[in-house]
Amino acid sequence: MEQKPYKIVFGKERLITPGGLAIAGQIVKHTELRRRLNALGKPKDYKHGNYDCIMGYTGLLCQGKTEYEDMREMLEDPSYYCTALRINSIASAETVRQRLDYLGPELSASGLIMEESASLLKTCDITPTATFTGHIALDVDVSVHDNSKTKKAGVARTYLGIDGYAPIYAYLGEEGYICNTELREGNSHSQDGTEEFLEKTLCLAKEITSEKLLVRMDSGNDALDNIKLCIKEDADYIIKRNLRKESISKWLETARENGEASHPREGKVVYTGSVTRDRGLKEPLRIVFHVTERSILSNGQILIEPQVDVETWWTSLENPPEDIYRLYREHATCEQFHSEIKSDIGLERFPSGRFETNASILKIAALAYNILRIIGQTALGSGKKLTRHDVRRLRAKTVMKRLIFIAVHVIGHARQAFLSLGRSNLWRDTYLKVYEAFA
Repeated sequence: MEQKPYKIVFGKERLITPGGLAIAGQIVKHTELRRRLNALGKPKDYKHGNYDCIMGYTGLLCQGKTEYEDMREMLEDPSYYCTALRINSIASAETVRQRLDYLGPELSASGLIMEESASLLKTCDITPTATFTGHIALDVDVSVHDNSKTKKAGVARTYLGIDGYAPIYAYLGEEGYICNTELREGNSHSQDGTEEFLEKTLCLAKEITSEKLLVRMDSGNDALDNIKLCIKEDADYIIKRNLRKESISKWLETARENGEASHPREGKVVYTGSVTRDRGLKEPLRIVFHVTERSILSNGQILIEPQVDVETWWTSLENPPEDIYRLYREHATCEQFHSEIKSDIGLERFPSGRFETNASILKIAALAYNILRIIGQTALGSGKKLTRHDVRRLRAKTVMKRLIFIAVHVIGHARQAFLSLGRSNLWRDTYLKVYEAFA
């Protein structure tokens, strides 16, 4: 029997798609953002407070929306969004744009948002997962945001050969909570301003966790100043070395003399070991090396001259070279965190033409990212199996699809407001547990 098609009607029920914003509002209430943002002052004749504008835009970022025009969706039911996000009013798209431009220079230069983000992680009892050595990893890395074919301030040719920005990020723990971030012009060198950035980041990280930190950085940050700072702040480090003009053949000789050889296959020898080098500090610095010599390629081709690849790292750890190599390989997880900022939250291309405004938006996006990560990790700890495979974290996009974009029916009864979740939603039990966790 042929099924008759549905007939579309317009009802008066208050059906809200992003019901998960109520959880975001529950989480942010544990911060001092309202007081600190409103204390910055605002332009004359504007009724909306700074916190209302910033938190409203944060609600958009939690949905993966970055355009100011998306604020118009909230104006369709301002009562719900005000209650969910715990703000007094919903600002228009124009007001949000103007307010971010007004606050941009101050928010981009200060650590207000990142300080409150760190306080949020601590207040919510977030415990970053440690590495197998017991350290809490602090991964510092630069990522290129493609903003080509635009005339935005600060957009320039990056090291990847595209026009855009090159912000620096610092992620904490295996979950990748953003500890700190800073927008940089596209043609900035990776080490420009990194010492100051790292110093602030270590202070923020120590507010979140009391465990020993392990700073991991790639060869773009191979600088003695970074090592000195880690030593000063009593943080362990693994920093990939930039070989610069060092001789590959000499490293092969060093590896043969000081390393242990393994033979993964015919025609391939891998030397691992460590040496020390004096850099003018109290004690010599340890260098772990991983040198690969190939005389036969994996496809069976015999080489006339052996192919030699050299990788070396500065490290304060005394662990075996295999552990150092494994720990640094885990640093590559940063690329997954970068992609969540750029594709899931949607901040590959920044919305403003002003550099300071985009710099402040990046920090707000970091706050939204941490909110999504907190929701995801709390959901995983709810005791209900949420995914087919066992996972250590939920991607931001998954949190959005399952918990932020969860349809709710807003009901008012006996001077109380209720959010009713439909019986067909498999995530409603998890939603309730996460919401009550931050009540």
